[in-house]
Amino acid sequence: MKKLFHKKGSLILKEKPFACVLQSRYRAERCDKCFKPGKVLKCSNCLYVRYCNRFCQKEAWPDHQDECAKLKAIGTTRTVPDAALMMARIIRKLQKGGDFQKGYYTAKYYRRFYDLMTHEDDIKKDPQRMEHFQSLLVVLQSLVEEAAMPSNVELLQIYGKMCINSFNILDDEMNSIGTGMYIGTSIIDHSCRPNALATFDGSTIHVRLLEDYHGSEVDFSKIFISYIDLMNTTEERKTRLRTQYYFECNCERCRDEQELWLMNAGACPNVDCDEPIPMLDRKVDKCPRCDTAIKHSAREEYREVTDFTLAQLAKMKDITYMDICQLCLKKHENILHYYNVWYLKVLDLAFESAINMQKWEDAIGYGLRLKDGFRKYNGSFHPLYGLLLLKIGKIQLLTKHIVEALQNINDSEKILRVTHGEEHDLYKSQLIPLLCQAAGEYDMLNK
Repeated sequence: MKKLFHKKGSLILKEKPFACVLQSRYRAERCDKCFKPGKVLKCSNCLYVRYCNRFCQKEAWPDHQDECAKLKAIGTTRTVPDAALMMARIIRKLQKGGDFQKGYYTAKYYRRFYDLMTHEDDIKKDPQRMEHFQSLLVVLQSLVEEAAMPSNVELLQIYGKMCINSFNILDDEMNSIGTGMYIGTSIIDHSCRPNALATFDGSTIHVRLLEDYHGSEVDFSKIFISYIDLMNTTEERKTRLRTQYYFECNCERCRDEQELWLMNAGACPNVDCDEPIPMLDRKVDKCPRCDTAIKHSAREEYREVTDFTLAQLAKMKDITYMDICQLCLKKHENILHYYNVWYLKVLDLAFESAINMQKWEDAIGYGLRLKDGFRKYNGSFHPLYGLLLLKIGKIQLLTKHIVEALQNINDSEKILRVTHGEEHDLYKSQLIPLLCQAAGEYDMLNK
């Protein structure tokens, strides 16, 4: 038996970004250097970027000083595209010797910017990416001095490396707030059943193990993270990976034929049976558990409800409407199975909407219905599942469901300790105080 050297939750890689950019919509509320939220003050010269304190401003100045005058000339009334600002920062970094910077992923092994794949041929065949690239070239003329501008061939290579090797920088609630390029971390490949996870402390990336690892040194060819949202159908995941990263995923999960149909499963027509039914497979003419016949009318109703749901989800891409969520969920009853991913996506939107509207009991109800699906598709140790439990527990605590609150917050603690570590602000400043409060109120309740 091999000796265990790396336990689940172990930090195996930590790296600051080679270059990064805060999403423009967060400029007024987050620091451009550390990405932390709070009161931020504008750069006194360009008035475009903001910092939380003098320390961050000083730390950022070596990189910001060259772009400062350019941003000032553009003015604050125009928003610079995030991708253009990111490319400009990469160009300047390379001009200052960034191509010699080493991104270590072990004590001995590292990568450089030169080692990253450009996918130049793939991008040239991609009309949308080429159109985006051409539009960025126009903006870059305002951000980079003409004498410092690389050739179009070099720019396309930089663009390709940026597109393929960048990470979405996430906040504590796993919302994307920016983009960062991490040279060492980019060595890690994708799997839809990952054994590691990337989280962020500001703009610094942390990679932790989601399962025990045997061996004296981590072999990064055996470490996998997910590049995409795991709560998508197999077809959606494969399409996203193919179009964004130019590879065909053939991981264990993508070969799982049961999950292939389960994420699109319909409900058994027998309301007393909770067996998922592969409605898209016409060879299945009865429920395998209760033998209830799957009629043509049931398949047609399933298709109508699914098409309606997809249309409504597309409309709610930017703004969620509670009444639409409720309408969809009503249509889902006895039609879509509770493991159906479209049902879960609507339920998730309803949960967040109920929280925003302070409809606490509704939010608890939606959250509890989400738990099983979140755990199944994201995994038992995933921050999205841990955050779901934390949110449910917080609301239950607020509404005096003390016993249930303590259970959910306890379960959340076990997950977030693994995914984020005990030193992360989410764990020590948010979860632990809430856990102490729940434990205290539970003790008072039982006195």
